[in-house]
Amino acid sequence: MGKVEDAQAILAALGMPTAQQNEMCAYTLLAFAGVGPGDPWSSATADRSAPSRLIGFSLEKYGKSYRENTRESIRKQAIQFFVNGGILSLNPDDPALPVNSAKTHYRLTAEALAAIRAFGTAEWERARDQFRAEAVGGALAARYAQAREMLKIPVDLPSGQTLTLSPGAHNELQASIVQEFLPRFAGGARLLYLGDTANKSLVVDVPRLAAIGIPTLDHGKLPDVVAFVEAKRWLFLIEAVTTVGPMSPKRIEELQILLKDCAEGKVFVTAFQDFATFRRFAPDIAWDTEVWIEEAPDHLLHYNGDRFLGPR
Repeated sequence: MGKVEDAQAILAALGMPTAQQNEMCAYTLLAFAGVGPGDPWSSATADRSAPSRLIGFSLEKYGKSYRENTRESIRKQAIQFFVNGGILSLNPDDPALPVNSAKTHYRLTAEALAAIRAFGTAEWERARDQFRAEAVGGALAARYAQAREMLKIPVDLPSGQTLTLSPGAHNELQASIVQEFLPRFAGGARLLYLGDTANKSLVVDVPRLAAIGIPTLDHGKLPDVVAFVEAKRWLFLIEAVTTVGPMSPKRIEELQILLKDCAEGKVFVTAFQDFATFRRFAPDIAWDTEVWIEEAPDHLLHYNGDRFLGPR
């Protein structure tokens, strides 16, 4: 058999579903193992790699060409199943990376590497059986995901409920918005929407959003945090900015169109972790909006001096 057929046999033996034993998945395994046509399986490595590695590796080593736009298919149809099956670990060098980070990477797990290196030898059946025993019920994948789970960010909501956000700087800032900004500047606020880099809609109060004229089908277009102060009829629309996305004139215009049926007073806020990040985005921030910086949590910057916090 050739290496592609070998890889398909390995995937089948390690418990991958039939759909994940195809040629693309075989090339994915070969790329992460770094095994070329003339390399023995015993030379397999567990170097950290990005999903894009398959495209260059398969072309260079096997003459197999994949289009750049197949990267998402590779991630969904091969890599995600490999992670769930304990063959790959996600972000092993930095479990705190958000899943949509440009630095996202994967690596063969130690157990998968041991089995792959044994393929074609007298140790293969023992190594295969050991991997399968450890991977039963997703136990192996769960163990590799444990470090990431431990880094999840707890968020105490105004309602008294506690949720957890996936790790990452953006979600750390969102947690601070809920726990530090809202009590200081939006007392009594009801949280209507809270996004997450892994779970885009962690909190969505569909009935209340609909009651104040916000289309629930478009909640994915909302800012990172939306809260409503009933007593004042103020709607806080807050963007958490670590790399992109302040309340710019263009963003305000988009939100005004989205919220055209909402008559509540709108307070547009951009939140930053520190002054250094704020300075990078200061020229892009729209007038008549507010800026909150986690480094100085008791203060607001009002982007117009004639009025303080409130709808414009």
